[in-house]
Amino acid sequence: MKLHELKPAEGSRHTRTRVGRGPGSGLGKTSGRGHKGQKARSGGGVRPGFEGGQMPLYRRIPKRGFTNIFKKEIVNINLDVLNSFENGTVVTPELLVEAGIINNVKDGLKVLGNGSLEKSLTVKAHGFSKAAAEKIEMAGGKAEVI
Repeated sequence: MKLHELKPAEGSRHTRTRVGRGPGSGLGKTSGRGHKGQKARSGGGVRPGFEGGQMPLYRRIPKRGFTNIFKKEIVNINLDVLNSFENGTVVTPELLVEAGIINNVKDGLKVLGNGSLEKSLTVKAHGFSKAAAEKIEMAGGKAEVI
């Protein structure tokens, strides 16, 4: 196969429909919009959620609560996932992202005490549960708050 022989997959490309180009095209004159009415006008049509003047659903249902815009999104991990690292490793949030254990740090990382830790590691995170901190110390490691 050569570069000039490359072609898109069959049916993946469509030619643009040119409307309003005479009666022979099948989409001339009114361009498939029919005759008159709101949807036939330029810029015409109704907004999403419009129900013909009836009280729309988003206004009929009760409103409750609010969204706190200052909320911190903390990423939690359990102790047992840290067993994948070698003894003496300094485990940081960046290292966890690199290793693919978490996707991103967001507003902070908290280590929870689920599972057991067999390695002695220095774990740096934004928070630790009491159980997690105890288990890290018992395994011979250190729990450091960033």
